[in-house]
Amino acid sequence: MKETFSEYTRHYAKDIPASLVVFLVALPLCLGIALASGAPLFSGLITGIVAGVVVGALSQSHTSVSGPAAGLTVIVFSAIAELGSFELFLVAVVLSGAFQLVLGMIKAGIIGLYFPSSVIKGMLAAIGLILILKQLPHFLGVDMEAFGEMAFADREGGNTFTHFLYAIKHIHPGAAIIGAVSLALMILWERPFIKQHKVLGLFPGALMAVMAGVGLHIAYISGYPQWAPESQMLVNLPNITNIASLQKALAFPDWAGLLNPLVWKTAVVIAIVASLETLLSIEAVDKIDPLKRHSPKNAELRAQGIGNMIAGLIGGLPMTSVIVRSSANVASGGRTKMSAVYHGFLLLGSVLLIPGLMGYIPLASLAAVLIFVGFKLSKPSLYKQQFRVGYGQFLPFIITIVAILLTDLLVGISIGMAVGVFFILRANYQTPYHYDDEELINGQTNKRIKITLSEHVSFINKASLQTTLDHLPDGSIVTIDGYRTTEIDPDALELIYDFVINAPERDIKVTLQNIPKLEGMTVEEH
Repeated sequence: MKETFSEYTRHYAKDIPASLVVFLVALPLCLGIALASGAPLFSGLITGIVAGVVVGALSQSHTSVSGPAAGLTVIVFSAIAELGSFELFLVAVVLSGAFQLVLGMIKAGIIGLYFPSSVIKGMLAAIGLILILKQLPHFLGVDMEAFGEMAFADREGGNTFTHFLYAIKHIHPGAAIIGAVSLALMILWERPFIKQHKVLGLFPGALMAVMAGVGLHIAYISGYPQWAPESQMLVNLPNITNIASLQKALAFPDWAGLLNPLVWKTAVVIAIVASLETLLSIEAVDKIDPLKRHSPKNAELRAQGIGNMIAGLIGGLPMTSVIVRSSANVASGGRTKMSAVYHGFLLLGSVLLIPGLMGYIPLASLAAVLIFVGFKLSKPSLYKQQFRVGYGQFLPFIITIVAILLTDLLVGISIGMAVGVFFILRANYQTPYHYDDEELINGQTNKRIKITLSEHVSFINKASLQTTLDHLPDGSIVTIDGYRTTEIDPDALELIYDFVINAPERDIKVTLQNIPKLEGMTVEEH
């Protein structure tokens, strides 16, 4: 049942404080992701505002918060360089939004289930590594051009590692200290004693890093000016005082790009990757929602599509649902989607009221935030986890990472998918289950259903298994038996346990027989 506007706004006492926390998380990330994308910093704020106000209002998710995403930085940076202008890139953003809108209308939200998690995790880990390497120039105060493009190798024969050595030799001491202090604060703010502190725990680590950077910058100006970051090492936003200055600040698509095949290729890549990120994000945030609500995937794709079309029309970056903002929203007590809308208005207010203050933010602080985000995308525990699952998951994961680093995102994902499919075929794919529907002697349906899994259940089976579980009659007594199963993909196993957790909401009783235990959970709990 759809909620009315009054039912959303009556939770303002919880949504407004949550929106403030999300705003404090989103502000430095909007600027930082625009920086990493090689786009005007103002474009990141435009996307944050549109994602909050427009997508927040249209979305049917209670917990998701959208904005510019770290996972798209590699695509955006490379596309702007390849197309030759930001205005041509905006055409691709508008088209990608149209593609997403169509995907939502044809109910393609299930597409995320067809991508193996090992490849998706490999993609995000590779993006994390690229973020770390490519933000080092700003972190150390070195000109961004020293690091060339987002690709591993450049046209002049250098590569990421030769550029890294160049950066080490050309450090700006003031910027490097700001970057180091900001990164140290980001790390410190992840410690439990900070997170659990009644006062300090209210402030996001990214905000503290940026505030420290501003403080050091002001201290340099007054006490040690030769170490103060130069103008090109600071955030530069337009000062909007009237309609004319707003029009001047916005960028608009160059519609001649509709005839450029590269624009269409970029649009397709953005639509696919942004949709996958969104579907993964809302799936993750639904799991931490204390009220156990479910976000309609197709409705979210439609909302994201409209948001990307609007953002592209006025000079914004592409957006996705973002797990960092969404989890901050849930953790801060956000009850409805209005917390996302309120955070969008707070971003708008910051652009209109304090653009001068943002001019004191050093790029080194934003680079530190992004380096930390990159580390969280590619943390060592992720590699250990994938290795423990088995080589069938680990090899596609690690090959995807290496392929993306040495080629580009699209080629790397394609190679990873090919490797993943090879392992599935090698495992002699079969139908994943047998469905048994028993009846009583008097002819009435007993609603006792037995699902017997086959010898091998792979990630390709996720969609059909999900559809079967979703269409089980309410009030059923279901047995899922894996006595034939020799290998079950972790994605499919997680899907089964998610069904067990949510089954009581539909008055379904589930018994698992011969099903492997999911890490951190036992069968007996259900």
